[in-house]
Amino acid sequence: MESREVKIIILGVAVHALFMLSIFDIYFKSPIVHGIDPVAPRIQAPAKRLVLFVADGLRADKFFELKPDGSPRAPFLHNVMHEKGKWGVSHARPPTESRPGHVAIIAGLYEDPSAVTKGWKANPVEFDSVFNRSKKVVAFGSPDIVPIFCGNIPQAKFSAYPHEYEDFATDASFLDTWVFDRFEQLINSSKRDSVVEETLQSGELVVFLHLLGCDTNGHAHRPYSPIYLNNVEVVDRGIERVFKLMEEKYSDGRTAYVFTADHGMSDKGLHGDGEPENTETPLVAWGAGIRGPSPAKPEDDEDDGFKFVDQHTHHMVTPHSWGLQNLERVDVNQGDIAPLMSVLLGLPCPLNSVGVLPRGYLLLNKADEAEAAFANAKQLLNQFLRKSHIKQETSLFFRPFSSLKNYEELTSRIQQLIGLQQYQAALDSTQKLISLSLDGLHYFQTYDWWFLMGTITFGYVGWMLYVILHLLRHYASSPLFQRKQRKSSLGNFAMGTLSAALFMVLMFEKSPILYFLYIGTGIFLWQRVLASPNDFTRIWIAVRTGKVSKFQILFASMLSSVIVQLLVSSFFRREVYTGFFFAAGVVGAVTISMNLPGLSMIPAFVWASCWFLSGFTLMPPQIPEHVSLVVGSAFLVVALAFAAWWIDKIVPKEPILRQLVRDKNLSAERDVLFVVQVASYLQQFYEALFYSGLASVLFSWILVESAITFSSFGRNSFTNEFSASERLIQWTAFAKGERHVSWRSLKLTDVHVALCFLILINVAFFGTGNVASIASFEISSVYRFITVFDPFIMTALLLFKLFIPFILVTCAFSIVVKIMSLPRLGCYFMVLILSDIMTIRFFFLVRNTGSWMEIGNSISHFGIMSAQVVFVLLLFGLSNIYTRDVRINVGQTSKLF
Repeated sequence: MESREVKIIILGVAVHALFMLSIFDIYFKSPIVHGIDPVAPRIQAPAKRLVLFVADGLRADKFFELKPDGSPRAPFLHNVMHEKGKWGVSHARPPTESRPGHVAIIAGLYEDPSAVTKGWKANPVEFDSVFNRSKKVVAFGSPDIVPIFCGNIPQAKFSAYPHEYEDFATDASFLDTWVFDRFEQLINSSKRDSVVEETLQSGELVVFLHLLGCDTNGHAHRPYSPIYLNNVEVVDRGIERVFKLMEEKYSDGRTAYVFTADHGMSDKGLHGDGEPENTETPLVAWGAGIRGPSPAKPEDDEDDGFKFVDQHTHHMVTPHSWGLQNLERVDVNQGDIAPLMSVLLGLPCPLNSVGVLPRGYLLLNKADEAEAAFANAKQLLNQFLRKSHIKQETSLFFRPFSSLKNYEELTSRIQQLIGLQQYQAALDSTQKLISLSLDGLHYFQTYDWWFLMGTITFGYVGWMLYVILHLLRHYASSPLFQRKQRKSSLGNFAMGTLSAALFMVLMFEKSPILYFLYIGTGIFLWQRVLASPNDFTRIWIAVRTGKVSKFQILFASMLSSVIVQLLVSSFFRREVYTGFFFAAGVVGAVTISMNLPGLSMIPAFVWASCWFLSGFTLMPPQIPEHVSLVVGSAFLVVALAFAAWWIDKIVPKEPILRQLVRDKNLSAERDVLFVVQVASYLQQFYEALFYSGLASVLFSWILVESAITFSSFGRNSFTNEFSASERLIQWTAFAKGERHVSWRSLKLTDVHVALCFLILINVAFFGTGNVASIASFEISSVYRFITVFDPFIMTALLLFKLFIPFILVTCAFSIVVKIMSLPRLGCYFMVLILSDIMTIRFFFLVRNTGSWMEIGNSISHFGIMSAQVVFVLLLFGLSNIYTRDVRINVGQTSKLF
């Protein structure tokens, strides 16, 4: 590798790493602002104390549904829903993880996105919450949750069990029992400890009980397992214990209770994405300030067009299996629980909350209901005004949010309506103010969106042109680009002037340092592109004079565009890969039959391999475990090993295959096969089937490329295959002292190799999961190595497992490149260009409207493609361990015909 290649690769890694950071400035920008005045509701607090139960990982349907005998799985809470309180489904917004869910419940905001840099384990920016506003907080639960929300609150008293208790190899319901036992001990100790009694008797008291059992059991045993379902009963009995303890201690009737969950759980024991199993959680509220049950009304089942943050409709039909279809159901967004708890305690709503008060749960008179809703609206309006003020102070060309220019008139009108006791009109106007304030918050959250998107696109296009010119100068066979390049000072002057002007604007607006880097990188790349303007003239001359085939350019461009667009579509519809491999099976079989006649079994093997793999992307990303699949996978791996043995046996009998690939005692081939066998056998469910199918397709790819290449060598000797300019490249490299040079220059037709690699490297990720979320991949395999919960180690093990198909694809790609005598780095640059076309496409598909699931998925797509083109080089290095001893014997191919 020459120094110029090293410099380009280092530059490429830096460019992609920098531009990946742009998503943090666009979508992972903290919504939290400080300097907002709190707004307390002008009502008497209905409750003096509040108990919050959060059953971590409890999905709604498993909680609400009746047991096979018709009795409720949670009899106490079912009785509460029928006789004492209100119930519904709380809709969470992805990422459906523990910390984001608790942030929404306690603080009313849908996570500070910048917390992803802390692994969702800490608060990068401190935010207000119901706990902050209360006078006293008592909390028990997990060491991963309770300290995050109570550790920095001086009025909080909390206790958490050791991390070692979170063991996936046990029934984790004892974690919930531990919480209930500690709370009972606290109540009992208050009889002899005056300090504890003073805490419990204080007003504005919040008791927070975090129950992790369902989450741990769901991961380890699945949410349909008897252990998980029994844990639901443990939670119900524990809540009944707490309720009785509280009612015995307090007889004033001023205790409110809220039961919910932070997220659900998929059938595979995972969470994180926007599937209904993960976003829909139970919500039950009763006690002081909470309405009692009411019968369901026909209009409750009518779709009014409203959608929650997970894009589920407002009035969803209650399943008969829940036994609740006759009761009114009040669904909420998860962030709405925070303002509900605040109003119950008479507290100001958390300052950065975006929750909307769910009035259907409150037992208030019309005057208090209007005042509480108006306080909620003013809290949202204050957030908007603060963000508007901050942006106006730092913007050279400020663009206000026009819909709220006359916000003072609207607030005055609401106050006037409340004073005139026109409460319904006041509530309607308040709802309008809330909607406009939320729209305004979104407007300023995405204020710099177009500027950043344009800047990053500008840089990506410059990078791609820079790499294309490098390919033409050093890897193309055309002599036009072997001439000395003439530098241009005009391009340097233009880029220098542009950078100076933009930097002055950024300095005035006090922009972050990354903004300077985004613009500076783009300008640097374009300066390198425009430094030799005669390159573009030479390209035009080559096309116009016919030195480069216009048909080949058109065909290669159309084929690349179609395949790249289909690959982009595959991120939304995995079935696209079914079409790819269905067609590949036919084309591959025909190609081998035409180039190597008489080998009937080889075309059949190629056809069967491609069609077998095509079925995996028709399957759902989540499939419950089946013993038959595990056993069948083992048999298939054995069959694949037998096929490899059979091919190895016929190599000495077939001269064409003998010349295909030679290795030192074939040790590398056997090592790779052994790794595939072991890795496939250790996987669960249908993943082993996928690895076996992928390995077969990769071998088929090698066979097809070999058939084409060696058939061509039969008609033209290896020496004559290289043009004069190609021999010049090899002679130059030899003169520089390179020991072994055997690659030819790139042609337009070689782009198909890069396209095949892109298809296979993406299907390696798509085969058994959903590329938008790692939550769709089977995590139970890591339990063989670690059962005590540790998200970083478990994620590392899971990623290591996911690397197996990537390594297989890259090894096959390396062998194909050797067979075709292509420059390895030249092919890498082709892959890089095609990948960046996809990256730009995804960059424009990033959404700032719609559900958080859609927004989150679009960000994931961009991030995955950006990362993919960066670690392809790492994969090349790792694959070299397995393919460095593979040698291609092409010197004697002409003797075969």
